[in-house]
Amino acid sequence: MECLKETADKLQTLKTYFGYDSFRPGQEEIVDQILSGRDVLAVMPTGAGKSLCYQLPALLMPGITVVVSPLISLMMDQVKALNEAGVHAAYINSSLTENQIAKALELAKTGRYRIIYVAPERLETPRFLDFACHAELAMLTVDEAHCISQWGQDFRPSYLRIREFVHRLPRRPVISAFTATATERVREDILASLELENPFTAVTGFDRENLYFEVQRVKDKKGKIQSYLEAHREDSGIIYCATRKGVDELYLYLENAGFSVGRYHAGMSSEARTASQEDFIYDRVKVMLATNAFGMGIDKSNVRFVLHYNMPQSMENYYQEAGRAGRDGGPAECILYYSPQDVVINRFLLDSKERTGEYTQEELRIVCSQDAERLHRMEMYCTTNGCLRHFILRYFGEDAPENCGSCSNCLADFEQMDAGEAAADVIRCVKASGQRFGLNLMVGTLLGADTAKIRNYRLDENPSYGKQSKLGQPLLREVIRALLEQGYLRQTEDRYSLLKLTENSEALLYSEEPFWISYRREEERKPAVRKKSASAAELTEKDRELFEELRKLRAELARKRGVPPYIVASDKTLADLCGKMPHTREELLEVNGMGEKKVQMYGEAFLAKVREAAAEDKV
Repeated sequence: MECLKETADKLQTLKTYFGYDSFRPGQEEIVDQILSGRDVLAVMPTGAGKSLCYQLPALLMPGITVVVSPLISLMMDQVKALNEAGVHAAYINSSLTENQIAKALELAKTGRYRIIYVAPERLETPRFLDFACHAELAMLTVDEAHCISQWGQDFRPSYLRIREFVHRLPRRPVISAFTATATERVREDILASLELENPFTAVTGFDRENLYFEVQRVKDKKGKIQSYLEAHREDSGIIYCATRKGVDELYLYLENAGFSVGRYHAGMSSEARTASQEDFIYDRVKVMLATNAFGMGIDKSNVRFVLHYNMPQSMENYYQEAGRAGRDGGPAECILYYSPQDVVINRFLLDSKERTGEYTQEELRIVCSQDAERLHRMEMYCTTNGCLRHFILRYFGEDAPENCGSCSNCLADFEQMDAGEAAADVIRCVKASGQRFGLNLMVGTLLGADTAKIRNYRLDENPSYGKQSKLGQPLLREVIRALLEQGYLRQTEDRYSLLKLTENSEALLYSEEPFWISYRREEERKPAVRKKSASAAELTEKDRELFEELRKLRAELARKRGVPPYIVASDKTLADLCGKMPHTREELLEVNGMGEKKVQMYGEAFLAKVREAAAEDKV
């Protein structure tokens, strides 16, 4: 009976505060483990509902939950959403004055707040430590837990203070850690660095089935993005650029073309960044152009596309940034516009990177080597002809079908060619050159290029010089890519990425088996099938009219409450309203995302709009 009561309490809390009738895959088991008093490490993709996995237990456990979070914007967003749902929460960070912090902690002592978000830098300040040592802490949650690992892509030394903070507490609370992007090595580092005791480790799967992935190898990136935005004027999206200069140039180009755009990068003042971010969150601008400094704290649910103007430095960065699309579960598009120059830009950025923290020479060598390897794997993603979803999931250690049937590569038509002769010539060329050169010089040599570098290195005397001049550069690069992918060649992990032979290279020279490569006959060919935007998904023409009316109503309600529109209701909730057409409060509670608090605040307004639409249908 006790177990049944706990389940009922859990489901009632889920519906009352979050508006859901059931858990998403993986959530309930994590919640149950936390409620049993066990430490947890959960790796869940962006948009899979990580925050609910610690917020719901926090409402059911006696005491306060402290959430360590890396960014001010992330805390503010989460706290605003919780308060809208009827949960009292607060944040402690540098955006508050010392008097405001003191007041928040005093209210917390009286039991005002169930959840307190705190920046890692604040943990060991005398005021917060005094509060933590005298309050009843039920749980310490570490959000974006990969930031604690020196082997991850986003190491923050301030996260190392978490362990010392726990040591100084009079009673150890339950510790839960959450992240969206962590390879097996990073997961092991998180477990060790946080000293999790008998932890339950959940890797719920990295796949985001609602996301469409595409890589376009293009020269005119600005023109491609302009065409895309023309076709998606009503949708909200993010465009990532590798540099501040890239953001500024693309911003001016698109603004002059008449698009509703904002920008965000570290070269802007904090006031300008905050204003720009709020314009995007509150739907005052449709599209945000940004460096990767933007987005970690954005919980905006109705982002319908994420475009990458440049290739990111790692799969971790790419999947985290792309994952900001479709957080409401609706279809969304993730398109990366790639050119070989992106690799050059990123190598320069990595070489210029300031290494935070105290590293030994050996640690620094390992970190730099890992950066180079991550960049190499990102380049392989951009050039593969295989399934993009399969590539992503395999990178994070998850089994996946060879063909997802819904990424640009799976939807494209490829030509097949036996490139055995060209493959053998590549191996001979690398061998004769002493394995001292990178891909570009080897391609130039095999094509018979007459350049100063080739003459200076006497590569025009290589026996394979000009042997593949008829094949052409694009196909020759595909051959080398296939050789790397199949283990007949490898690239060094330093900045020069030299081509090296492997133990399998020699066997290829004597093989009588065909060496098949796949290639696009038209390099910039578009997939035959594209997913619809979420606003159009599964809605009739009449439904779409109501959907747009509900979006306008949502914007008005949000303006009056002073909150972002997606906190009032997600696009998925609006679509469900169109589908279910509720006429009563009880029927409205059946709509996805409509909990009791939201029905209480916004229910009559939404019901009036739905009844109005229904009445028009009858006329």
